[in-house]
Parts: sequence; structure tokens; C-alpha cells
Amino acid sequence: MKQYMFNRTAVIAVVLLSVTWLKAAAQSAAYIDPTIGNVGALLEPTRPTASLPNQPVRVYPIRKDYLDGEITCWPLTAVSHRLGEAFAIRVATGPVRDDSWTRRMPYDHDLEVTRPWYYSTYLTDQEITVEFTPGRLTGYYRFTFPARAAPSILLDMFNDGESVWRFTSGTQLEGMETWQGNIKVYMYGELSSAGAANAPDSSHRRMVISWPVGARVIGMKYAISFISQEQAKKNFDEEIHNKSFDEVKQHAEAAWSGVMDRIRVEGGTEAQRRSFYTALYRCHERMVDITEDGRYYSGYDHRVETDSRPFYVDDWSWDTYLALHPLREILHPAQEEDMLQSYVRMYRQSGWMPTFPVLFGDYACMNGFHSSVIFLDAWRKGLRHFDIQGAYEGMRKNATDATLLPWRNGSATSLDDFYRSKGYFPALRPGEKETVPEVHPFESRQAVAVTLGASYDDWALSQLAKDLGKTADAQTFSSRARNYVNLWDSQKAFFLPKDEKGEWIDIDPAFDGGPGGRNYYDENNGWTYLWQVQEDIPGLIGLMGGREAFVNRLDQLFREGLGRSKQEFWNKFPDATGLVGQFSMANEPSFHIPYLYNYAGAPWKTQQMVRLLLSTWFPDNVFGIPGDEDGGGMSAFVVFSSMGFYPVTPGIPVYTIGSPVFSRVSITLDNGKQFTLIAHNCSVVNKYIQSARINNVELTSPWFTHKQLMDGGTIELQMGPKPNKQWGAAAAIPTE
Repeated sequence: MKQYMFNRTAVIAVVLLSVTWLKAAAQSAAYIDPTIGNVGALLEPTRPTASLPNQPVRVYPIRKDYLDGEITCWPLTAVSHRLGEAFAIRVATGPVRDDSWTRRMPYDHDLEVTRPWYYSTYLTDQEITVEFTPGRLTGYYRFTFPARAAPSILLDMFNDGESVWRFTSGTQLEGMETWQGNIKVYMYGELSSAGAANAPDSSHRRMVISWPVGARVIGMKYAISFISQEQAKKNFDEEIHNKSFDEVKQHAEAAWSGVMDRIRVEGGTEAQRRSFYTALYRCHERMVDITEDGRYYSGYDHRVETDSRPFYVDDWSWDTYLALHPLREILHPAQEEDMLQSYVRMYRQSGWMPTFPVLFGDYACMNGFHSSVIFLDAWRKGLRHFDIQGAYEGMRKNATDATLLPWRNGSATSLDDFYRSKGYFPALRPGEKETVPEVHPFESRQAVAVTLGASYDDWALSQLAKDLGKTADAQTFSSRARNYVNLWDSQKAFFLPKDEKGEWIDIDPAFDGGPGGRNYYDENNGWTYLWQVQEDIPGLIGLMGGREAFVNRLDQLFREGLGRSKQEFWNKFPDATGLVGQFSMANEPSFHIPYLYNYAGAPWKTQQMVRLLLSTWFPDNVFGIPGDEDGGGMSAFVVFSSMGFYPVTPGIPVYTIGSPVFSRVSITLDNGKQFTLIAHNCSVVNKYIQSARINNVELTSPWFTHKQLMDGGTIELQMGPKPNKQWGAAAAIPTE
């Protein structure tokens, strides 16, 4: 009887646990709040984007930020992240006059609903409700007008260049807008009830569609194409033609629930769950699949191409190589392989391996060829379904023939020849005029940042060459990977610039270098770039004089004063917000820094600092992003750090352990297995690891491998309120 009762109790417990997990899974997407971060610290806010995961139709209200009480219009799609939209739509009641095209629309914040799968707002002056739900290449707007008013929809364009609206019948319309000078975006749409169309001028760049008094609810569903007008109509017929608004919405919600439920969490606070799942949502905004029936428009050879695999664009690898691509290698490895193959096709089509691939081609932005790091990381994590030889060829060509100049694409310049000969990028002295015409007049040379970034990229190339059996290349680029040492000033203990003669340029690394420090660094000062050697952390520790000195320098980073007012500092470094001492949580080069304590025998300090950064700079409100969210780069830091681990060195398939905010994290993997991290007694106070086990074996180092994760491993952490300074302190640093 006792045995029976025990089994019965166990069964009930299992059932209850299963119900709990199912309930948690169903609620995962409900924690997403797209308004988090909608007020930028100094620069760009996030947008409450409605879309399907990694798909091209992305819609949000056009306004300055969340505090802006008026909406300008809505797009039919954002063509690229922060690079512009296409097809503007407004609504009005009564007669349409000239000022109707510029009149902004007040709304009630508290009546606005923002979900990834559904957007709704109420325009207070005109008493109009605007709703939207996204498809893949389609969208559905629904407008509810007051009964006593004559409704109108105003169709406009965002961009200059050839553009036109055509009203082909009482319910059908077509449009074409030229984006970024030469990219044609086409649309086909249908209205739920027939209206009368009028073009204000002969250009037909604007169109008014009006209805008589009493037409209350008007739906507008549409499709876009980057190929042709005919393809837009075909996309419409295939995806949305027979769908109701609610059907499209339900499909979109199911799509988001599917990706959110890949990671299930227990414990933590309501705010932590909201921040976590919103960050996970942001990690699925880009890249986007622009394939249309097995074809896609390529901005890399300016042709319509045919391929059986999806073609992805819209990625900023300077931002996303750090943690977003590694996150996708866990959650969606097959999708990541398609994205990598897209990079290879871009190389084949254009002659260069891109770094910021967008719809129109490679966007010359930032510095470095960190797509090289992405390829190495994927290869070493077992991703194989892409052309690795083509990828290597493109990586190598970038390393030998391309310019390293920030915000420039193309062939090498005299400065690149100097770098490849001398092993560092030369800088100008303060006040010295630029003599190389290819240098961007605002972005400047960024000499230290370029040298450090190129060292990482060359390391990635050398490691991939070694893995592929290209011995000579491995040796050549392994030597170049040490170039970072050439700018280490051992007396000042900073990476500092040198001139063409090899002489040090005397600067204040905390403040000199012009706007954003761009003469020498990039968007950040020398304190941030002090740590930009993720590929050789043992070497960096050696430069600083050993583990104790390394830890002391990290402490100093987080405690060092600015030496001036925040106003003066931010006037020069507006990207470097989210400050803790000289550390900036708001910019990508900083993301790995709090984890570096793990490499020098003080993991408890990583645990303390990561928790502080998450709780301070990522609250679940409109101020909840401390800097620019560049399409998932910053959000991936939140996702990994909240789960309790982070990929410090993409290219080395190892994760370092921080301090999870949840008591249980479970990741469902594509291979049918499940990785689980359990943090016993985890709480806001209990943030320190007392002991650890992996697969029921004692874990004494703050690392575990990608293979252990993908094999469905289980990590158990015992958490407590005070640090165990011995745990992980003596661990050897993984280098491969």
C-alpha cells in the first residue's frame, strides 16, 4: 500500500509538473513587451515592431520615440533595420486638404496595444482605431472610423525617386517605391470595400481613397515584392488572399509562441521574464528571408536570382557576431546555415565577403570583417550545410585585398599596405591633416580599433585555415593575429596609437580622438578597447602582468571616474551610455568584459557584475535598453546573461558561466534533446555560485562546451547570498 501510494504521488507530481511546464510555455510569448527600450538613452530607441520572426514585413508607427504623442504615419514595411521604410499610410476623416499630408495624429498611449503579432492604437482627435497584423511578405491593416464621419486613407511614399500608386479598381491598388536610390519595392493590395480614388497631382506619388459617411470598418491587406509587380500579386494570392484579419493574427501569434517556447524558464521576477522574452523577440527581428517562390532580388549583382535555399539580408556583423549569431547556432542552426550560405552567395555575386549585408548590398559601416569570426564559430560548432570553401575564399580575399578603412568598401589603400607590412594601422597626430583621400571625413582612421579588430579577424582566418588543412595560410594569419601586441604601451598599460614612423602618439585614452574617439578608437574610448582581445585572453592577461593585475585593472575599469561631467563626456561619446565607471553597457565592444573575471580566477566578480548590469540597465520599461539596439546584438547579451552563460570568444566553442536570474532554464534543441540549467536557491540576493555539477559530475571551472550543450547536458548550480571565492578560481583557460 505504501509503495502504491508513493507511485501514485509520484505520478501526480509528474502530471502537475508537466501542466506547469505547458502553462509556462503557453505564457512565454505573453511576456514580450515591444515598448521596452522605446525611449533611447541618447541615440536611437527601439521600435514596437510587428512582424513574423526573421521575415521582411516589419511595421511600427513612425514617431520620434514612445514619448512622442503624435504619429506621423505607418509603413507597409521597414525595408531595412534603421535604414528606411516603404509605402506610407495615413488615415483621416472629412475633407482631405493639402495639410492633411503633413498633419500628425495624436493618440492615447494607454489605448495602444503592441505585440509582435498585433498592433493597435486609438487616434484621439479623429476617433479612429488603427490595427495591424503581419504576414511573411504580407500585412493586414484594419481601420475603424466613427460612424458620423467620411473616412479616407492617404497613401504616400517615404523615399525620393521613381514611385507611383495605381488604383486599378474600387478595391484593388498597386504601388512601386524606389528605396535607397535604385531598389524597387512593389506592392499589391485589396480593400474590404470599394472606395473612390483621387491623386492630388499628376505624379501619382500620393493617392487618396475615400468612402461616404457610414463606412465604419475598412480592411486593407497587401503583399510586397522586391522582384516585380506581378510577384507582389502572386505573394498576395498565395499568402493572404483568403485570410481574415483574425486568421492572420492567429498565425503570427503561433509563430512567435513557437520561437519563444524554445527557451522555457522558471523563477525570476516578473520584470526579469518580461526583459528576457522581449530580448529574445528582438533577437528574431533580423536577418530576414527575402525569398519569393524560390527567387530573390540580389543587391549584390542587381539581378533576380533563383535558388532552392532561403536568401537572408539585413545583418550588421560588427554588432551581431558577438552573441546573436552564437545564440542562433543554438536555437536555429539550420536557419543559421542558410544565413551563412547567403553570405557566401553575396561574395560570389559581388566579389567581396560582406560585413553589413542589407538589401541593396554591403553597407559600408563600422570596421572589421567580423563575418569571418561568424564563419569560424559556426564551423567549430558543427554547422556544415554551407559552402565552407567559398566562405574561406571570401574571408581570405577580405584579409589580403580589401581595405580596412572604417565605413569604406573596396580594394586596399596605401594605409592597408602599411598595415600588412608593419603590423598596425598608422594614426595621425592631433591636429595633423588627413592625406589619404579614401579616409572617411567623419569616421577617420580609428587606428587602434582597426588594428585590434583585424587581429581577431586574422585569428579567425588562421584557425579556419588550420581546420581546413591550409597550413601555410594558418601560419601566415596566425602571425598577423598577434598584431594587437604592436599597439600595447606597456608603460601606460593601454592600447595606444602609433604614427607611420612607429612612434607613440601621446594621448589621453579616456577622452582624446575627436568625436567618438574615432581618430584612434570607435564610439568608445581606450578603456573599452583595452579589452578587445577576446581571441587571446591569456595573451592579454600576460600583457597586463598576470591574473592579479588583470583583475585589478578590471576593478579599476568599473570604478574609474570620468574625470569630467557626464555632459562633457557624452557630448563626445554619445554611444557610451549605461556607464559603470568607465565601462559602457550600451555599446557592443563592452559586452564580453564583465565575463573576463572568469579568466583570471575571480568568477564571483563576474557573477556580481552581470547581475548588477542586468538589473540596472535592462529594466522592463520604455527606458530598458541603455544604448542603440542594433537588431539583436544587445538583446542577445540579455538572453545569454539571464540564462547564466555567455560566448566570450566566438570561434572557441565554449560558454563561460555567469549568474542566471532564473531557477530553471530549458532549451529545446533541433536535435530533439534538451539542455537544462538549474540554479538551486536562485534569487535576487542569491546570485553567487557555491558549487556546480554538469551531468551529475562536479564542475570546478566556469566553462562548458557547445558539445555538452547540444548533447542535452544538465548543469546544476547551488546559489547563495555570499561569494564562494574558491569556485572556478584555479581553472585553466580554454583556448580551442
